[in-house]
Amino acid sequence: MSGVRRLVVGISGATGIAYGVRVLELARKAGVETHLVVTPAGQQTRAYETGLSAGDLAAMADVSYRPADIGAAIASGSFRTAGMIVAPCSIRTLSAVAYANNDNLLTRAADVTLKERRRLVLMVRETPLTRAHLRAMTAVTEMGGIVMPPVPAFYLNPESVADIVDHTAGRALDLLGIDVPDLPRWGESPIEGK
Repeated sequence: MSGVRRLVVGISGATGIAYGVRVLELARKAGVETHLVVTPAGQQTRAYETGLSAGDLAAMADVSYRPADIGAAIASGSFRTAGMIVAPCSIRTLSAVAYANNDNLLTRAADVTLKERRRLVLMVRETPLTRAHLRAMTAVTEMGGIVMPPVPAFYLNPESVADIVDHTAGRALDLLGIDVPDLPRWGESPIEGK
């Protein structure tokens, strides 16, 4: 990671909030400062999919922001970060990022990440995909963003959903140059007989 030990994490309203939670946990373990913004739909998903309160989730980050706080530090390109991960990323959020519709702090921070030529990783959680979804993914990719649907790696012989989430969250952090200790890697870790 290029000298800056700071990461923006966005959580939007798609299913799969476990990915965002695990990104926060692994980033903390790696000694990276995290800045979190959760959309209202992301808070709904938190309530459906976890036993965490909004306060519990906010406490997992070093700094947490309200989605309406467009004057927050992460809304400015002068606030240096290693990049941003949106986990999970809804199609609504993907589309807003693709077409610079900065109507909340999460989408503004993503736009800032792109304009500053920093790494933006969108863990898009949707299937099947329509042509509109694919066009939005193409637009983000053409701007330098990385669309990373959370697809499990079965070559690791995962024993639990947690194993799958850990590996996928770790791979997302890899894309920003954040080293996750003990992340199983093909050809680097013994996989047979796990």
